[in-house]
Amino acid sequence: MKNEYEYLKDMISECQNIVIFTGAGISVPSGVPDFRSADGIYNQKTKFSATPEDIISHTFFVKHTEEFYEFYKDKMCYPNAESNIAHKFFADLEKKGKNVIVVTQNIDGLHQKAGSSLVYELHGTVHQNFCQKCGRLFGLDYVMNSKGVPHCDKCGGTIKPNVVLYEESLDEDTISRSINAIMTCDLLIIIGTSLRVYPAAGFVRYFKGRYLVVINKEATSYDSNCDLVFNEDVAEVIKKIK
Repeated sequence: MKNEYEYLKDMISECQNIVIFTGAGISVPSGVPDFRSADGIYNQKTKFSATPEDIISHTFFVKHTEEFYEFYKDKMCYPNAESNIAHKFFADLEKKGKNVIVVTQNIDGLHQKAGSSLVYELHGTVHQNFCQKCGRLFGLDYVMNSKGVPHCDKCGGTIKPNVVLYEESLDEDTISRSINAIMTCDLLIIIGTSLRVYPAAGFVRYFKGRYLVVINKEATSYDSNCDLVFNEDVAEVIKKIK
């Protein structure tokens, strides 16, 4: 009799159009902390009176830009992080001829670093930053190497990360493409997300395909609707299906 890992392998083998919907949990094995666990970003103490959630809001960025960047560079950016076995596994599926689309809530760029070519970043990316005055683009290194608040080297304007902060809206085109991908895939694998952050979590309800799988350490509200549920670290699951 087949175990759940063998069933997952069969599902991946059977399906051509696959969407991987990822949250912070897929990057934890790469040394990038998640948000809501005991050691997550939201549970870390700050030297500011504001909570981590307040700090990564649009209002805080505008009113306390220097403090925002101190927290952002220290807690949100991991330029030396490398893609792990899970990122690479799904990138390799694409190389083997599968139509794989990644829809991610992550801002770390590790799916692209692993080789995935079609990645919809719902919450933006730390790797793209723009001058609010002239629109000039800057990479992560420029931000990390700037003292205090990074400013444009051409016009002196304040640089803002292309990251969706609290109080800001998701990009409409990214939303549309992500929902379409979920609606039209055969297999949807949800990894490392609590499915509590909206509107992104609500995208799952558009799934109409054959198989729905969740890989997350903790239970989610969608578990009862899934064909397979793995309440364990994604890296351990991938090791068993490679």
